[in-house]
Amino acid sequence: MKYTLQKTSKFLSLILRHKPEVIGIELDRNGWADVVSLIDGVNKSGKYFLDTNTLEEIVRTDEKGRYSFNSDHTKIRANQGHSIKVDVDLKRCPPPEYLYHGTAEKYVNSINKQGLIPNGRLYVHLSEDVTTAEKVGSRHGKPVIYRILSGEMYRQGYDFYISANDVWLADFVPVNFIKKL
Repeated sequence: MKYTLQKTSKFLSLILRHKPEVIGIELDRNGWADVVSLIDGVNKSGKYFLDTNTLEEIVRTDEKGRYSFNSDHTKIRANQGHSIKVDVDLKRCPPPEYLYHGTAEKYVNSINKQGLIPNGRLYVHLSEDVTTAEKVGSRHGKPVIYRILSGEMYRQGYDFYISANDVWLADFVPVNFIKKL
């Protein structure tokens, strides 16, 4: 059952972050999808079976807190990680002095030249701790961790945002604010 939930959750992530058209739905300007339309679309796709209880369980048990319901659970959205233009009401706020970014070894040369860029997403994702950054970096190979001088960036006028599931986001991170650990 857990395996099926994980696979369905990944499919939901694809739909709610990148390609709602895969199941014939649209997201509103704030990234919300109608729950009934989402469930119908997933079921019509033939890839997975989804009902209200399963969707509620996916949202409740997702270890990364990827999804949120609106107050009456009639709409759902991904909290961050979009490649499509949506406004998920991110909170602009001062970051901790340091944040971290985990990546794979194969991206180091590019990062060292151009800094951290969103690469198809709306924002660069940053972590408050090294452990989380290592997990993220490990998904694509041998992890490399960067310490981001986020406090200094903020003092120099760069914006930082925090998502509903406590992921730090930035538009980009210039090379001079990145230190490889």
